[in-house]
Amino acid sequence: MDDRIADPWGPRTPYGPGETWPVRVDTHLADGLTEADVDSWHQSASILHSNGDAMDIAVKDGRIAGVRGRAVDRVNHGRLDPKDVYGWQANNSRDRLTRPLVRENGRLTETGWDTAMGRIVERSRRLLDGPGGWGHFGFYTSGQLFLEEYYTLGVIGKAGIGTPHMDGNTRLCTATAAASLKASFGTDGQPGSYTDVDSCDAIALWGHNVAETQTVLWARMLDRRRGPRPPAMLAVDPRTTPVAREADVHLAIRGGTNLALVNGLLREIIRRGWHDADYVAAHTVGFDDLCRVVDGYSPARVAEICDVRAADVERAAELLGTSQRLLSTVLQGFYQSNQATAAACAVNNLHLIRGMLGRPGAGIYQMNGQPTAQNARETGADGDLPGLRNWDNEQHIRQLAELWNVDPHTIPHWAPPTHAMQIFRYAEQGSIKLLWITATNPAVSLPDLARIRRILANPELFVVVQDLFRTETAELADVVLPAATWGEKLGTFTNVDRTVHLSEKAVDPPGEARSDLDILLDYARRMDFRDRDGAPLIPWRGPEDVFEAWKACSAGRPCDYTGITYDRLRGGSGIQWPCDADHPDGTERLYTDGVFHTDPDYCETYGHDLLTGAAYSADEYRAKEPGGRAFLHAAGYQPSPEVVSDEYPLVLATGRTVYQFHTRTKTARVPELNAAAPDVWAELNAGDAARRGRTHRPRVGFAPPPRGSH
Repeated sequence: MDDRIADPWGPRTPYGPGETWPVRVDTHLADGLTEADVDSWHQSASILHSNGDAMDIAVKDGRIAGVRGRAVDRVNHGRLDPKDVYGWQANNSRDRLTRPLVRENGRLTETGWDTAMGRIVERSRRLLDGPGGWGHFGFYTSGQLFLEEYYTLGVIGKAGIGTPHMDGNTRLCTATAAASLKASFGTDGQPGSYTDVDSCDAIALWGHNVAETQTVLWARMLDRRRGPRPPAMLAVDPRTTPVAREADVHLAIRGGTNLALVNGLLREIIRRGWHDADYVAAHTVGFDDLCRVVDGYSPARVAEICDVRAADVERAAELLGTSQRLLSTVLQGFYQSNQATAAACAVNNLHLIRGMLGRPGAGIYQMNGQPTAQNARETGADGDLPGLRNWDNEQHIRQLAELWNVDPHTIPHWAPPTHAMQIFRYAEQGSIKLLWITATNPAVSLPDLARIRRILANPELFVVVQDLFRTETAELADVVLPAATWGEKLGTFTNVDRTVHLSEKAVDPPGEARSDLDILLDYARRMDFRDRDGAPLIPWRGPEDVFEAWKACSAGRPCDYTGITYDRLRGGSGIQWPCDADHPDGTERLYTDGVFHTDPDYCETYGHDLLTGAAYSADEYRAKEPGGRAFLHAAGYQPSPEVVSDEYPLVLATGRTVYQFHTRTKTARVPELNAAAPDVWAELNAGDAARRGRTHRPRVGFAPPPRGSH
């Protein structure tokens, strides 16, 4: 296989519109090993990004020894990301946690599982039985666990303990994806499919450096661009990324002005008659208000706000407005910026007014960053309710109460679920006294790190950390639980375009490490959570039991899994939800009939004002009479609270590198990836640098890949 460090996207396999993306199988094995030497292969998918690349894990002498892309899978047709290719080596790191740790006299010391779990259970019971009860518990998770683990965590928190204080690092990563999908379409769930790349005639990338964040998806786009009748491409990004260099139109807008830009593009498309008036009338609510708001964003005004040429705004509008099959992708450049949800909804508006949904080549990816973020949202482990239910809908609460056989009042629904930063605020204030952190490293990743570390180090807060390594967060914990990871446990997870994959257990975890599911089931058993008939609240014994229970929870909801089984997932391709009796082979695209999930009795949220954040009541929502129509949410541009000045002449924006993931807990332990990007770095605009007497200095430690993939 070609060097995937020097060339992250691999060789081209061009194809034309309506054709099947050609297969290209990427394989990487340990030095000196051939496929003939492999003892066994085990089906899985990527755990180091959100694309869902399907792969087989090679095992030799009881250890993971490489990976091979799955040619039959609908997502990647055999291709692998650089982190897929090399990242498996982190599993074999010698510094893996192998035994539980507890804090004794200020130091973490090894102990047995009974001692470690005993301490957690003793503290849990004391808090639950005392004044304040459920309010003392907080759970902070990630986009790294499996569906079965998230659902178990959700039931423990919402029905066993009854706490609303449950969220994950996805809140600070791609929560905008879910928020915008709910706001526009009624519920979470990507409308489109990766196969839309195969049919589209235009691709718009909104703040999405897909070349580094989802390299296999970018390879698919490049292969279309190198084939006959290639799609046009628009890139919106302040930086000259690989995507920007490939694009036909690159709008290098000023950071924080995304909403002004999209409002201006909407204005041009409406004024030039490029919108689908019949679709808008039949399937949307709010068009007149949208026209009123965007009318003030002429190309000249957008150019002034965004620091681009008015002619380029008009070129972009023409590209978007005259395409017949438009595909859009949205990620961090919009999500982690000023007026994030409003800007993401504006992209949804663009597709709605053009009728660009529900057919081949016409779709949206409101992207995720993490491999299992979708499952955290679906199962209720991140602040939502399981099955994409509405916390403010009494009928939805009753459904869950009947499913779990608990009193409806046990399930927290008297206010919105507590978001991640508020969880840490409550821990700082002392109301949350037990904080359980799984598969994430907030001592490195959260804003205001000095404060976060003080909170975690507070002796009054009992911190449980469940992870693979002694991370910076684990060093501050009272109990550290050694977890198994991908390749060491069985379960399922779902990618951005709703494709569900099975990940098989290939090897045993090191030492006494256990799967996250086994840890959570053990906690539930020791806590002896009961339903209202006195039976165990969580009777499950293994992942397939949990999956079957989840199917019952998802039945009739947008993310219906009832037609999926472990056996159906084995051997072939992943399957997209919803998959039920009406869609036995899964569902490639949502909203093909133009009917959206906005019915008041079905929707996941009653929404909120995009400018003030004020939540709408059920009555206010019903008064809009959506009737299965999508919402066109209009909002005016407001400058970011932080803009350049004489005192602060520069703005810092975070970026992504193809070679590392999150706080590098795994990828820094991979020689090839760490050598490619051993340190963080800052990039300064050449003009700004020259004015400050700075000159170009190459980064030390690696040769940058061709075409500037950083």
